[in-house]
Amino acid sequence: MVKETKYYDLLDTTPDASDADLKKAYRKKALRLHPDKGGDPELFKEVTHAYEVLSDPQKRSIYDRSGEAGLSEQGGMGGMDPQDLFSQLFGGGGPRKGKDLVHRITVSLEDLYKGKTTKLALNKTVICLKCDGKGGKAGAVRTCQGCQGRGIKVILRQLGPMLQQIQQPCSECDGKGEVINQKDRCKSCLGKKVTNERKFLEVNIDKGMRNGQTITFSQAADEQPGMITGDVVIVIDEKSHDVFKREGNDLFIEAEIDLLTALAGGAFNIQHLDDHALHVVLHPGEVIKHGQLKVIRGQGMPSQRHHEMGDLYVRTKIAFPDFIPPEVIPHLEAALPPRRPIPPTPKAIHVDEVDLSDLDARQQKEQAKREMHPNGGDDAMEEDEGEPRVQCANQ
Repeated sequence: MVKETKYYDLLDTTPDASDADLKKAYRKKALRLHPDKGGDPELFKEVTHAYEVLSDPQKRSIYDRSGEAGLSEQGGMGGMDPQDLFSQLFGGGGPRKGKDLVHRITVSLEDLYKGKTTKLALNKTVICLKCDGKGGKAGAVRTCQGCQGRGIKVILRQLGPMLQQIQQPCSECDGKGEVINQKDRCKSCLGKKVTNERKFLEVNIDKGMRNGQTITFSQAADEQPGMITGDVVIVIDEKSHDVFKREGNDLFIEAEIDLLTALAGGAFNIQHLDDHALHVVLHPGEVIKHGQLKVIRGQGMPSQRHHEMGDLYVRTKIAFPDFIPPEVIPHLEAALPPRRPIPPTPKAIHVDEVDLSDLDARQQKEQAKREMHPNGGDDAMEEDEGEPRVQCANQ
């Protein structure tokens, strides 16, 4: 009967565990607790020491009979540095980490304002449970003799008087560095050591998150035997909005106001990014100018950590009427400031009285080209289709 089970408990196993079970339990826990992965260094040492004792038949026998006290009576039976033992099992320098899986998700400004939880479907590889990632039964997997486990072969090719060295995947093991007989392959993974699995990740998008921010799911990427599983990294792509523009925690919007409201006061509404609207009151006596920038404090985006609200900036766009009846003009003249006086014209200059006209179709087309190419260029200088080109005569 085992006197104490602390070392077995550290490995999450039982006193009747086989050597293979102990090794499997240690690998699983040590990968998770390794300091390079952010684990607890002291707990990593304890787990490694427990495996060092239990993996040695003599030490395990003493521990099962007399516990830690029995080991102490034997002078501790020596000891190995935890990192050295770890390197023996996983290779020098500790385990390599697998590749991170980066996934970009497009998020609307509304969802970044309110916060949202969404699910992400993920196809990934997991270590085969049937063969524990070995690819077959115990002893079935052997080091490839053709490449000595390197997965590549170096061949020499004669190029005239010179020899060229070329590296290519080993044909005997398909570049894997190991071979396994067809009949000994695991029936579940077919010798691949991993199987495919579909997982769903619940992604919590917090209020106030910004474009380019990441959400990390630790060790949720593809699993490979003998490697630390990589992370799944979710990158936020903020979708542009038709009405609002975001700068940090502030929002910007253009609000169209009719001329009467701009001059005499009134109100207009702004539908926000959630289910509430803002009723903006313009008080009589204050004249709102075209292109003026105003601010509504505390109505911007929430900050991510404390959800403190930024500000909402409103740029006014005055909608002028297309026509004013002549009979109401005297009322405007009475209400508005007087017209600016026209500077006197020197007597020697002849003055023509003219009217402003709307652009015709051709002129509108030309103006559109100028606006598309404000700095000139070949496109802006092209003649309209159908018009004759004038060529210079040779002198």
